[in-house]
Amino acid sequence: MLLEEILHSISVVKIQGKLSQQIKKLVFDSRKVVEESMYVAIRGTLADGHEFINAAIQNGARVIVCETFPQILREEVTYIQVKNTAIELGQLASNFYGNPSSKLNLIGVTGTNGKTSTTTLLFDVFTQLGYKCALISTVENRIGDKIIPSTHTTPDVVLINKLIAEAVYEACDYVFMEISSHGIHQHRTQGLQFKIAGFTNITHDHLDYHKTFLDYLNVKKSYFDHLPANAIAITNLDDKNGKIILQNTKAQKKTYALKTLADYHGKILEADFDGMLLNFNGIEFWTSLTGKFNVYNLLLVFAIASELGVQDSEILKAISVLKRVKGRFETLKSRTGIFFVVDYAHTPDALENVLNTINDIRTKNERLISVFGCGGDRDHAKRPDMGDIATQNSTLTIITSDNPRTEDALEIIKDIERGVKPQNYSKYIAVADRKEAIKMAIKFAEAGDIVLIAGKGHEDYQEIKGVKHHFDDKQTIHELLTIMGK
Repeated sequence: MLLEEILHSISVVKIQGKLSQQIKKLVFDSRKVVEESMYVAIRGTLADGHEFINAAIQNGARVIVCETFPQILREEVTYIQVKNTAIELGQLASNFYGNPSSKLNLIGVTGTNGKTSTTTLLFDVFTQLGYKCALISTVENRIGDKIIPSTHTTPDVVLINKLIAEAVYEACDYVFMEISSHGIHQHRTQGLQFKIAGFTNITHDHLDYHKTFLDYLNVKKSYFDHLPANAIAITNLDDKNGKIILQNTKAQKKTYALKTLADYHGKILEADFDGMLLNFNGIEFWTSLTGKFNVYNLLLVFAIASELGVQDSEILKAISVLKRVKGRFETLKSRTGIFFVVDYAHTPDALENVLNTINDIRTKNERLISVFGCGGDRDHAKRPDMGDIATQNSTLTIITSDNPRTEDALEIIKDIERGVKPQNYSKYIAVADRKEAIKMAIKFAEAGDIVLIAGKGHEDYQEIKGVKHHFDDKQTIHELLTIMGK
């Protein structure tokens, strides 16, 4: 593609060199540069891409996009100065891949909890309805039946445009995409044209990155602030910040709720571990999903599908045959009658939601044993809160490790223990080894008891001292049940 085509709508400060350059690849990592690449120098948190301009040129870059020109300019290289390379990268990527998000329906979902479930459910619903879809999520990226491994909630903006361009090539009608606060803050959604943006909720999380809750809220809000007037923004009115999220958006505003009047209203009529009988906008239907948090996810799915023009009855028919999202309130039962719930809950709000769901359903004649930990190198402030929530709402809590990363698992456990109230000291034990913790829960559990294994859900690894080791909660449960004869 010609350089002058890629520069469409870019706020250029200065150009040094010729615009007739052919560009074969767009990169912001000098190690990935090949001949005839455009290299964009990004100022990151760990490194400044401007320091690698010479390395990029040596590797074959013929166009450099930067905020400040290097002291020595090469004659064969075109240098383009912009005010903020991180912001302009999104539009550059969109232009390079032919503005793919304008050629299909791009749907974004953001919030603290529920992003993965909602986008995955949307993908499944619209696939069930006969549309070809793509999914960009924490668990996996998909284009139709093709699965592409996922490494970030929101991939970098170059990869996003590449994935969407592939979805266009494969004749997809819809792309459903998780939008993380990190992704918004790092401009990874820049240049994308969203048809609908959905908001799930906002609670305490990622304060290691955003520092304050207000900063976190404002980042989420900025995603909606930048939507155009022809987009649709759908918010959760039951969340106390639901209205604030849409305060300054130019998009058409729509709402959903269980507790208040909204454009899309839901009710729980019946609920057990096998599923729920629900009523959405006056229509009753059954779903195999369970938990109030899932009702909110499904209601947002319903709202988005309806705004996309699908008949309500068709949406609910598709929802009624949905399977549970991997690692989200997945259940299994041992041959001796122990009931297990595996869930990704890794925030105070998510953990409380899962525990409340279980406690609302159980008869209280059985015990609830919860096993959970907190990730290392992440928000420390939520650890005591989760210790308090788990011990308050469980018969017995086993505090263990999650992904300690570079931290000492025992120190993380101490942080969690600080939140346990004196009256609950007798209701918990600490076992640093996650497999041993699950083993202990199975040992204590009797027929009818419920064991919640929280925090990792779909993940099949544990990261310890910077090294990933295979670890799957569901697989571990099955192995231990076989060994222990339960």
